Amino acid sequence: MSDPQNTGSEARELRPTLREALRRARIEAADRTGVVVELRDAEVARLEILNEALDPLFAQVPEKVDLFDRGISQGETPRLWIDVVAHVLMGRDKRIYRFVQDTRFGRIVLAESHDASVMVDAVTDYVARRMIEREHAMVATPLPAAEPPGPPPPVLVATPRRRGGFGMFVFGFLMGAVALFGLALFASLRNL
Repeated sequence: MSDPQNTGSEARELRPTLREALRRARIEAADRTGVVVELRDAEVARLEILNEALDPLFAQVPEKVDLFDRGISQGETPRLWIDVVAHVLMGRDKRIYRFVQDTRFGRIVLAESHDASVMVDAVTDYVARRMIEREHAMVATPLPAAEPPGPPPPVLVATPRRRGGFGMFVFGFLMGAVALFGLALFASLRNL
């Protein structure tokens, strides 16, 4: 058998100290943070690739069209903004592009793909639809055919108002008082 003093000192040597446990926990947290940062950097890099692929499309948009404000936001979830309501973000697996539009009824997915060229086609269709919507909104509705000026409309002459409003108020007040008096009389006769 072993000596009781040796067993106690061996157990203390085998048990990790709090300082060592904290050091290991910090190393693990740093490793996880490094992985998260690497994933986020990979997301931003893929969005930058798509942004560069969209350069020829946006070079064709006329200067006077100010609907689109393209750029990558570096928030918690990196996004490639196409305009105020539509953006591309990476899916949960960080390899799928997801083109979404925010509406008043919620977010809708316009396109989703692993391939950047598919997303370029989807964004191209979206930009074209937005430009057509803008054209329809900018079109002025034609005025009806001009008719020759006719006689001016008749001028309405204001007639003096009758002052029956106050009389009606007094009549209503008196009728209400009579009704309350009748109800009180009826209630008192019923209790007899």
